[in-house]
Parts: sequence; structure tokens; C-alpha cells
Amino acid sequence: MTHEPFKALYQRAADRKGGEIALEVLLGKRILGKKLLDDNAAHESVALLTDDRVLAAFTKQIFKSGFVWRVVENKWPDFEEAFFNFNIEKVLMMPEEMLERKAADPKIIRNYNKVKTIKDNAQMIFEHQLNGKSFAQFIADWPSNDIIGLWDFLKKNGARLGGNTGPYALRLLGKDTFILSSDVEAYLRAQQIIDGGLQSKKSLNAIQAFFNDLQQKSGYTLTQLSRLIAFASGDNYMQVDAT
Repeated sequence: MTHEPFKALYQRAADRKGGEIALEVLLGKRILGKKLLDDNAAHESVALLTDDRVLAAFTKQIFKSGFVWRVVENKWPDFEEAFFNFNIEKVLMMPEEMLERKAADPKIIRNYNKVKTIKDNAQMIFEHQLNGKSFAQFIADWPSNDIIGLWDFLKKNGARLGGNTGPYALRLLGKDTFILSSDVEAYLRAQQIIDGGLQSKKSLNAIQAFFNDLQQKSGYTLTQLSRLIAFASGDNYMQVDAT
């Protein structure tokens, strides 16, 4: 089957968002005079992050999953304090009794099963550090044209990093990745790119191939492309004042 041309997809998103300039702003560019600058180029490289920030990102997304994001953000300074700013070595030294006490602290979100993932994911990061490379560098080095491979690694080796939790955490860290939101999924099904389970190996391979092809044709990042698809689909006609 021939898929929708990129130009048609882009134009529909632009029409829904108030024009091309407004759309480009939503895709991560900023206006300087009459020029559009790509903010992605100014973002700190993932490889420059310390691994405590990787663990923090994983933890934040785990707690946001199925919960009110604003509450997690408001309580986040207390999370940082409670878990030693996510220092990998200090987290790994926490005995079970301490984890239980932390999970009962009203200053954070009291969910013991999610609190346990902090130590589990710290262990995954620490074991990888034994190879002589930071986990942040490991993420940075992973090729975006096989981003589903990195998703699978996090799902199999980490705790509660399956589904969209891992991808959202990667995006928070600055790693280029698409997100399989409900709007993106609906588009992929409408274009008959997938017809089975969203997270099946067959579907994920087809999705990766589609995004790789779209990236080569458009020059946009995976992050921008999944946003573009979402903007062109579903009930999101919000317009942006880009003047």
C-alpha cells in the first residue's frame, strides 16, 4: 500500500495548527526576527548527562504513568531529597526497610511497588557502568533508526519501563524517539502500517521502518515526526500565535 505523502501530512497539520510557522514552533523551533531556529541543536547532549539524571528521568516517568503529572512535578523536589538526588551508589545501599519507610512518606507519592523500581533501575544502570561506559553514553550511542531496540532493552532489563514509559523517559533525557500515543496509533492503523497489536514485534518493526523512511524523506527528527502525526490527527485543532 502507498502511504500518505509527507507533504500532505505536513499540510494537514499546518492547517490545523494555524499555519506553517505556528506548526514549526510546536515542533520545537523558535522565532528570531523572521527566521526559524531549531532548538533541538541547542539541547545538551544525552552523553553529557550524569547517570543520576538518567535514574531520575526513569523514576519520574514511572510515577507519572497512570497518575496526575502535575502532582508528580510538584512533589519532585521531595523525591530528589528522599532518594539522595538519585545517586546510583547511595540508592543501591538502601536496605529494604529504608525503601519501605520512604514509600510511606507523604511528601512523595506513596506507592511501594513504584518506589522499588528506583533501586531496580539503579542496579541496571550500575551493571552497565561496569563495562566502562556511563548509561547516559549508552543511550546516546544507541542508533535512533533502531529506537525500538532501546525500548526493548529497557523493558527487559529495567523495571516498569515498558509501554510508553521508557520512550517518554528517553525523550525527557533528550534522546530522539517517537511516541506511540493514541493519535499516532490511530494514524498508523488508518494508513494500514499496522493491523495487529501495537506492541507486537511485527508492529514495532513496521512502525520503525515507517518512521525511518519518513525521516529520510523529510529531514525531521523522530520526535518531530511523531508530534507532526499527532497534530495532523485526532481532536487537536489548537492554534498558536506565532507572531
